[in-house]
Amino acid sequence: MEQDMAAEAVCGNGTAGGNGTAGGGGMVDGNGTAAGNRTAAGDRMADGDGLAGADGVAALCGQCLRDGPAYDRTVVAADYTAPLDQLVLQLKFGGRLALAPLLAQLLRDAVLRQPGFALPALLCPVPLGPRRLAERGFNQALEIARPLARALGVALHPRLAARVHETRAQSSVAPHQRGGNIAHAFALAEPALVAGRHIGIVDDVMTSGQTLNELAAMFKRHGAARVSNLVFARTPPH
Repeated sequence: MEQDMAAEAVCGNGTAGGNGTAGGGGMVDGNGTAAGNRTAAGDRMADGDGLAGADGVAALCGQCLRDGPAYDRTVVAADYTAPLDQLVLQLKFGGRLALAPLLAQLLRDAVLRQPGFALPALLCPVPLGPRRLAERGFNQALEIARPLARALGVALHPRLAARVHETRAQSSVAPHQRGGNIAHAFALAEPALVAGRHIGIVDDVMTSGQTLNELAAMFKRHGAARVSNLVFARTPPH
């Protein structure tokens, strides 16, 4: 969900996973950068933590070596481009909650296509602040997380994290200011559920990655062994 155009990835030169179609999921490692060869289905999987070279082998950029993100992996179902971006917009701003199970199913399919990907022990949707939740009437990340948790057979903890500081929508903030905008925005409600476990963060859209990174960093501070982002769509690089 990242605030209004939502969830994000930290590496400034990152490329998007997925092929922009409902069938094209992808996996992103460490720095949020999709790499590796395309499969026959058009999926992209990150290999290592970096950018794909000419032979599809990942190579780390200097920024990623220096400033790796707190999360370990990101799985996306599609690029945030037409026509699938309309599903997110209609869900988020049109209140068409009936679309959430479809997005969850496409994300579930992308997750299960990833070889060797261990499912998280529990799922946590990116929380909205009280003001935005009151304005919108629902949290689109939670609406996706509910059917996704059922489809994957993973426990859902919708109140595991809380947004304790209202922040500006990340989409309205300059890229170099997004980290500061989201800093210290989250608090953990139940630390005992996190320590030593694999936590899955669910969101609708990933752009710069700062919101997901801030939430993952909080989980890691409380002892999470691993944090994976499960995101319906990711904004392609410009």
